Amino acid sequence: MRDDKQYLKWCLRQERGIRLIPPSDNLMKAYLEKSRNALKSMEVNAQAGIEEWTVSASYYAKYFAVYALFSKIGVKCEIHDCTIALFGSLFSTVEFHHLVRELRQSKDDRVDVQYYSRKLTVNLADLMQETKQFVLQIEELIDGLNTESVAALQKKLRELTRTSRR
Repeated sequence: MRDDKQYLKWCLRQERGIRLIPPSDNLMKAYLEKSRNALKSMEVNAQAGIEEWTVSASYYAKYFAVYALFSKIGVKCEIHDCTIALFGSLFSTVEFHHLVRELRQSKDDRVDVQYYSRKLTVNLADLMQETKQFVLQIEELIDGLNTESVAALQKKLRELTRTSRR
């Protein structure tokens, strides 16, 4: 997956790619609930020693938390790589760089265990702790959003949308 401007432009041209929508606290809450349910699934699978579903649930806990953030901002995107690339673009500061990297790695790990049956050398306890921390940090980011910060992110998205049509 590429995370450059060309890739984001491609994402904006896709039918299920990046779309601006009205911000929705209801959708945000629904996706946070999905994230929390994925955390529960991750724990149950880890306790049962089922690595591939622990890894998958970990990814979805993170992905749904980011999607909750996007719902709060006013973004819809049904292509996972585009969602991750946009997350990287909007939150590219040093403060959030590790979250973008973790989400990308989590997706790669999920693909490896689900589709290629690769055995990962993942410590499940560490994975669960990292995932919980990731979700907590996204929830804190959401809680820290105010009208001005949402407007600034929407402006950045509109600028991205305009430049993609050139």
